[in-house]
This record gives sequence, structure tokens and C-alpha cells, in this order.
Amino acid sequence: MRTEHGNQPLSVVIGAGGTGGHIYPGLALAEALRRADPSAVISFVGTERGLETRLIPAAGYRLHTVDMIPFDAALGLRRYLLPAALLRSGRQCQEILRAEGAQVAVGMGGYPSAPVIVGARLAKLPSVVHESNAVPGRANRFAVRLTPHVALAFDRTRAHLPAGLAAETVGMPLVGAVAGLDRAALRAEARRQLGVPQDVRLVVFNGGSLGAARLTAAAVELARRWWYRSDVRLLVKTGPAALDQVRAALDGSPTATAVAYLDRMDLAYAAADLMVCRAGSATVAELASTRMPAVLVPYPHAPHDHQTHNARVLTDAGAGLLLPDGECSGDRLAQLLEPLLADPGLLHAMSRAAEPGSHARAADLLAAKVLRTIGRLPQPHHPPAGSPWHPAAPTENPHTEARRIA
Repeated sequence: MRTEHGNQPLSVVIGAGGTGGHIYPGLALAEALRRADPSAVISFVGTERGLETRLIPAAGYRLHTVDMIPFDAALGLRRYLLPAALLRSGRQCQEILRAEGAQVAVGMGGYPSAPVIVGARLAKLPSVVHESNAVPGRANRFAVRLTPHVALAFDRTRAHLPAGLAAETVGMPLVGAVAGLDRAALRAEARRQLGVPQDVRLVVFNGGSLGAARLTAAAVELARRWWYRSDVRLLVKTGPAALDQVRAALDGSPTATAVAYLDRMDLAYAAADLMVCRAGSATVAELASTRMPAVLVPYPHAPHDHQTHNARVLTDAGAGLLLPDGECSGDRLAQLLEPLLADPGLLHAMSRAAEPGSHARAADLLAAKVLRTIGRLPQPHHPPAGSPWHPAAPTENPHTEARRIA
């Protein structure tokens, strides 16, 4: 490695937490940094309240937790505590950065990442902010004012940034198996592992990390409506809290199966013909990258209605259909889905309309930006496998057992 830090090991602290939409891109970045420098020390900062407490240690990375409250207008009078809370958690991150010997900090968005950028400013370290949504959240609207190094998942986000702020569109970092997915090549194997017959249409309901009550209820209604259809299957990701209730509501439906998680999203994308899902930024990027036709039901309470803006990345191109949350029902979905499932040409047209962009390479592009920020670049004659200079096939987790559709 060429570096202004001599032989000092690369150490990066990543702020990512709350939901999978911030955590998984952070993990994808960590993987890319380790591809660029296998000796790199990568650690994370989050809070005790989010999915990071489970996902980050499970991926083999150290998680530091700090005290932080959300950037949320619904806090009421507690919002006046936000400046003090941010300063306190920023000082905690300052100490974490020093203890880790970090050369750079990265904020992946969401309120758990803002303290990392504040901590880097206090520690006089460079930092990089990645904004994953089409409209920036409150935390990143603040964080981008503390660093000149800003990366975007979607180019249309520029319209919502402070005037004069330079930003680089790198795409949304995706986990390896989805980033390099060839749906057609994996389709037969994916359907075999999931227990889906080759001659039926598969619709996957994906409500995000914790599921979505509205989507799940509509899926149950649709399963009852399609009870006697033998040409369609529904796979419903409920989240763990709702699994038992949904399975009881399905009452042995021959059409639908509910699972708490989809541990192998690459199999779900390869096996599916269509998805019904929320419009989180990571989901939208995965849909675009895999060219998956979708009905997008934006979460109506997202700040700045950013999920609707995310969804329009696809719907404006003709790669998806937008369904308001209040209209999401079994009957309405049947009206939208039945013509699509009956006409492969319509699904193919939606698939071709998707613009994959740079999402499949985004983790490596963001890693390169982080390395450039500290003057630490790969040797041009020996590019690391998987980096933007030497793309490699994505890795999969062979120990993850696929869910089967009964």
C-alpha cells in the first residue's frame, strides 16, 4: 500500500445502525476495505437499540455503542436535548477513534452514524459520509456540513444537498451475493433450494428487516383470494415478531408460506418473478441491480417521505409500480399483479427498464474513496481481488441454509 501513514495498519471506524438499510451497506463497505487491505482493522459504532447489536458481531466485527437519540421531530420536547446528546456521543466516538488508532471515519447514515462524524471532527480526522436515500435524512443533512467527502447512492440526491457541496455518486454498497447476482443462471438452483416448482410464478413480499404489517396483511388477503390457484406461490417475509400470527392466519394455505427472515436474498431474487416491498434505499438498489420487477409500497411515515422518492428511481423508469400504503390490500394487489403474472412480456419490459447503475460495484467504489481520502491507495500493479481495479466474483456464505417453501 502507498500511504502517508507509513506502515501503520489501516484502521477504519464505520458508523452504521438502526435498520438493515444502513447496516448491510456498512458491512459491504467493510468487506470491500478488507479486500483492498486484508490486514485492515474495521470496527463499527452503533447504539444498543438497533439491529447492529446482532448483525455486526455476527459478521465478525467489533461494535462500539454510544448514547444517542434519534434525529426525530416526534421526540417532542426531547428534541431540545439533541445538541447535548450529539456532543456527548461525539466525544464518546472521539475516544473510540483514538482507541482504535483510526485514520478515517465513515458515516453510513441514520442517527447512530452522526456521532462518528462529530467524533472525527473533534479528533481532527478525515471522514466520509455516504447518503443512501434519494432524499437525505436529518442526520446526514447535518453530517455533510462537517466533511467535504460525501458519497451518494443515487444521483438525484444532489438536488437536496447544500449548494456548492461536491459529492460523488458511487451507488449503494450491496452484500456480495446480491451484488454479483445472475438471476437467470441461479434461477433453477434457487427454486430447487426454496422448493418452488419451475412452472409457477413466485411473488416475494419483502417488508424490510423487521417485516411490514401492511404488506403482510395484504399478502394474507391475497393468499386467501388465490387459495385454489396452482400457478402462483407467495413467499412472505414477516419479521420474527409476526411469524406465528401470520402462519396461523394463512391456515395451511397451499399458495403462501411465511418466513421470519430471508437469509439468502440472492436465492429469493433469483427465484422470484416479482416482488412486493417497501422502498428502503437498499431494497431499491437491489431491485435495480438485479432488474427485479416490483410493486413498491413506500413506508408512509419515513422522514421527508424519502421512501416515495426512492421508489421513483424505479417507477419513473418503468421498472416498478408505485402503490400508496393506504391502498395496499389483497384486492388492490390482485388488480396490479394478475395482468403482470399473466403476461411474461410485461414483466420482461419492467426488468429491462431497470437501470442497474453502479450498485454492484458501489462497495469497492466507496472503499476506494475512503482510501483516497487518507492517501492510501492500492499498488497499481497488484490490485486486490474484488477491488474496482480488479473485480472478482462475489462471495456467498456456504453455511447459510436456505428457507424452503412448503
